[in-house]
Amino acid sequence: MTTALRHRRPSGPVVTPSISERVGALRTKTTAAGATSQTILLAVVVLLNVLGLVMVLSASSFTAQHEFGSPWYVFRRQVMWAGVGFGALLACRAIDYRVWRRLATPLIVVSSITCVGVLIPAIGTEVNGSRRWITAGSFSFQPSELAKFAVLVFVADLLARRARHMSNPRLTYRPVLVVLSLVALPVLLENLGSSVVIVGSTFLVMFVAGAPLARLITTFVVGTALAAPTILWADYRRQRLFAFLDPWSQPLDSGYNIIQSQVGIASGGVSGVGLGASKAKWGFLPEAHSDFIFAVIAEETGLIGAVSVVLLFLVLGVVGVRTALRAPDRFGRLLAAGLISWLIIQAVINTGTAVGTLPVTGEPLPFVSSGGSALVLAMAASGVLINIARQAR
Repeated sequence: MTTALRHRRPSGPVVTPSISERVGALRTKTTAAGATSQTILLAVVVLLNVLGLVMVLSASSFTAQHEFGSPWYVFRRQVMWAGVGFGALLACRAIDYRVWRRLATPLIVVSSITCVGVLIPAIGTEVNGSRRWITAGSFSFQPSELAKFAVLVFVADLLARRARHMSNPRLTYRPVLVVLSLVALPVLLENLGSSVVIVGSTFLVMFVAGAPLARLITTFVVGTALAAPTILWADYRRQRLFAFLDPWSQPLDSGYNIIQSQVGIASGGVSGVGLGASKAKWGFLPEAHSDFIFAVIAEETGLIGAVSVVLLFLVLGVVGVRTALRAPDRFGRLLAAGLISWLIIQAVINTGTAVGTLPVTGEPLPFVSSGGSALVLAMAASGVLINIARQAR
């Protein structure tokens, strides 16, 4: 009797989910995954921006009082740029990321022209031996920040359209290198850090697209060898490089920033000296509110605060990679991979500079450092990334 009951079929009809019901369940699951990713991305970006505003106020108050007569000057400008950046994030979040494919060529043209224009003395503005900005009155713009976004959109579009030709270097690899050279070379003459970000993120996009790793490594080695004379040609770059290798050889000259940054970080200990109590910002550490803001964070909030910032970028990177893996199409996957590579590489360069493991290149910490162009473009890139996450598979 037990056996009979065991093999007895249900008396009622067996209900099988229809195709539409299965698709609906899949869409619900997809929407939930996309909602989680975009929520995390937005939360991390907002947290980093809030942290940035607090630390910019703390790190810039002495310098702003000394140079502009008000401790709030730099902070007020940062609040303004944060508002513009948040507007850019919301706009890019609302625009379907595929729209950027139509703007790939115009973006490359504009960024190339402006990056070359910076090198012209009548157009570009030189600050601390580096020519990076185009200035009009009180407004200044850094073309290399637009170039980061433009190159990634162009490369993602090209490699998405020619997915079946990845084995043909003439149709995929060489066009990317030509465009990369046109943009990265003038940027290299302006800013070593930005050129590293552009080249690094572009190479990662090509790797994700299926370019052979051996070819990428060979190109990177050859390109570095060709770029080395350009890097060493400028006195301040050469001094920065040598100072990175041994900052104590020139403690009052090119090694000064690195030493003061390390002193500030070491002073923070585990829990920090307290918000607003940094000593490095009192004229000891130049560019404390921009290039070396991570040192002020470590001094005032200690190891706990510094590790928290690193963890926030780690979360941003993990969710960004997941967004790329779940992108609805090849263009979205490549673009997401490029955007998250840009933000993480730049964060690594900035923090590495502050702790003395990388040369001083002047790259800001994304969402945290003072600066308009870098903040607005990083926020816009985050908006595009969130839009891709919203449409995740």
